[in-house]
Amino acid sequence: MSLRIGQGFDVHAFSEGRKLILGGVHIPYPRGLAGHSDADVLTHAVCDALLGATGLGDIGHFFPDTDNNYKNANSLDLLTEVMRHVDKRGLKVVNMDATVLAQEPKLASFMPDMKRNLAGVIGVDTSCINIKASTTEYLGFTGRKEGIAAMAVALLEPKD
Repeated sequence: MSLRIGQGFDVHAFSEGRKLILGGVHIPYPRGLAGHSDADVLTHAVCDALLGATGLGDIGHFFPDTDNNYKNANSLDLLTEVMRHVDKRGLKVVNMDATVLAQEPKLASFMPDMKRNLAGVIGVDTSCINIKASTTEYLGFTGRKEGIAAMAVALLEPKD
């Protein structure tokens, strides 16, 4: 087996009365994201990238929104389960790059904690994790502040 690349994408609409969680970090903001779990769009995109690289499908296959076991689940716990599957396939993460698309809130000050959270679960140094944030210059649903999207790419290699 050689290097494996996976990409992930997720989107959630804003919702009143929920906490905004990104990369396992609570972001103070008046609205959170709607979803069956904690709706951590960044961690969900990372899960999908990892599952894609392993050829195992997507997050909805493993954690369906019809299963009450995942109601309000912490997405870092879901990522932990995904990493078990990566490990079983004899793979390890080389690096992961992600972009969060949000007109607001501003995320730069929260990114070090997001990187630490993701790196800790994935089992790599924080230097192997990159997270960026971008607005869409007021275009589309993210620009209209209706929700947040995230994209991630993961590179995996066989374990030694």
